[in-house]
Amino acid sequence: MRSDRFGIRSVPRIIRRLLGQVAMLERMFPEKKFTLDGHLVGSIGEVMAAFRYNLDLLPGMPHTHDARTRGRVRKKVQIKATQGNRVGIRSRPQYLLVLTIDNRGKFHEVYNGPGGSAYRSAGRMQRNGQRQISIHRLKNLQDRNVRNKVIKLPVRRSSPQCFD
Repeated sequence: MRSDRFGIRSVPRIIRRLLGQVAMLERMFPEKKFTLDGHLVGSIGEVMAAFRYNLDLLPGMPHTHDARTRGRVRKKVQIKATQGNRVGIRSRPQYLLVLTIDNRGKFHEVYNGPGGSAYRSAGRMQRNGQRQISIHRLKNLQDRNVRNKVIKLPVRRSSPQCFD
């Protein structure tokens, strides 16, 4: 993966710089909340997940899946990253990987498992075509998956600088 050459371990430092800029904007405009979200956080999450789980990112902006696993049995994976307390899901992914990013630029795995259970647990379809699901609910689903020994995407590369 190309990110190895570019120093994937520097991503938390870059995110801390971005968060510093966000804090400056919030001091300038206290009536507004500025969060790193949307395409920027989504793309950062996809790159970090591809590194950690050794995934192949799909080109462009696919509708449901962002990546696929390597090997004989290729699973399609939707990757979500947020600094907020919920994510939106447009359609039922084969596998879902949800990461949060804290204010130190570190990533935390919230959900890693089959997409169907998360999709079914999400709220009703909104006007923007997404079903929202809270990080809290995803953590509960993940705990249930662990108890039931549901297969997760394995971590292939450890990076303590980037992930807790």
